[in-house]
Amino acid sequence: MHCVSMSIKLTLDKCVSNVYLPIGMKPKSAQLGRPRAFDPDVALERAMHVFWAKGYEGASLSDLTRTMRINRPSLYAAFGNKQQLFRKVLDRYMDGPVAYFSKALTKPKARDVVEEILLGTARMGDDPRIPAGCLMVQGALACGNASARKEVAARRAAAEVALRRRLQRAKREGDLPRNADAAELAHYVMTVVRGMAVQSAGGASSDQLRRVAQIALRAWPKR
Repeated sequence: MHCVSMSIKLTLDKCVSNVYLPIGMKPKSAQLGRPRAFDPDVALERAMHVFWAKGYEGASLSDLTRTMRINRPSLYAAFGNKQQLFRKVLDRYMDGPVAYFSKALTKPKARDVVEEILLGTARMGDDPRIPAGCLMVQGALACGNASARKEVAARRAAAEVALRRRLQRAKREGDLPRNADAAELAHYVMTVVRGMAVQSAGGASSDQLRRVAQIALRAWPKR
């Protein structure tokens, strides 16, 4: 019996050694690495919704991985730690839901710029696919993480600076009165926008927010 089993083994070994693979094909055991089992863009979009709805502090890693449908090692490998993920989410937010802000700055007249910013903020309440309010506001509410707080503050300041510069240009072009203060006007507009975001998060309808925008526009300086 021992001789028979040895004979079978030798025959099988010979058969295996004679199995040929097509040119360029490697055995599975030799293939290196594995493709990602998730779409990073989809995962980032889902993470944005978590931070938006819960804020930075309220969004736990368990919340994020569950909603993104990935495990923690995959999250760290693709996006870094929680703070790095949050920065990527803010980039996506600026290029996506609030892209209207940068487009508004290209309007030919200062009033048109401000009107588009205010009405764009109100329109966000019409989209059922996104949470109410503003990620830049909610992301920083009750946030104990200094780095995340600083990141959000820097983004908000950058938006206000961009608007201020656009209004300064409008003043140079004669589109605003000589006594208009571009810095004060930019601060006024951004204060209204943030207030609208808080109202939206509290349940205000898009129609209510549009009325707020219209009232704010009545205070716009006339030439």
